[in-house]
Amino acid sequence: MSITTESELVGMQKASEAVAIALKEMRNFAKPGMTTKELDNFGGQILNDLGAKSAPYETYGFPGWTCISVNNEFCHGIPSDKRILAEGDLINIDVSAELDGFWSDNGGSFVIGEDLNQHQKLIEASKEILQKAIYNIKGGVRISDVGFIMETEAKKRGYKVIKNLTGHGIGRSLHEEPHDIANYKDRFNFTRFKKNSVVAIETFISTTSTYAETLQDGWTMVGNKGGFMAQHEHTIIVTDGKPVILTEMNGIWN
Repeated sequence: MSITTESELVGMQKASEAVAIALKEMRNFAKPGMTTKELDNFGGQILNDLGAKSAPYETYGFPGWTCISVNNEFCHGIPSDKRILAEGDLINIDVSAELDGFWSDNGGSFVIGEDLNQHQKLIEASKEILQKAIYNIKGGVRISDVGFIMETEAKKRGYKVIKNLTGHGIGRSLHEEPHDIANYKDRFNFTRFKKNSVVAIETFISTTSTYAETLQDGWTMVGNKGGFMAQHEHTIIVTDGKPVILTEMNGIWN
């Protein structure tokens, strides 16, 4: 969507605050011995208390309030009573929601407890790349140029990017134009970021895979060559200068 009125700005701020708070609280709540369903219910309750509705549930009938992916799961992991979090697990939580007709999206990967499996380096790379990408976005900048920054920064650190997962426009629904904000330079994409538009920018930084494949459950995605992936995501408003980061209070950069 494009922000044209004060009420639209306020609406996006409120929806973004809801998903940011839910993500931050879920990160703080997650601990070894907990099931991913417990964690999901906790996040779902926060959204509910804030008057927000789960976007994946509302839009796709997703079997959970949030997407929780663990270790070799890259994204869209289904919360489960059978999946118990362990010390050193790499976990990704993606929280998106609708509030009063406005939609916002954010996510982040982190380690449960101690970093026993050395995932922190990958996580830091993803966070740094997201920051660099976002601060290169303004009206008129080509989407593919930002993708080039992401891929170049990933390669510099010895990582790859997932080519079939992308950021997207957002605002009046979960996924809007532009649909393909890729993590690499898509030379066929001539689209430019538009001033006042709302977009969800996300990294998909991987150790070995370059494509994500869907498992038999129809939701969970894993790497075509295995390994691990870190994802971080903010919903932003594009301006002539520095973007407005609507989900900044999720604390993923702290």
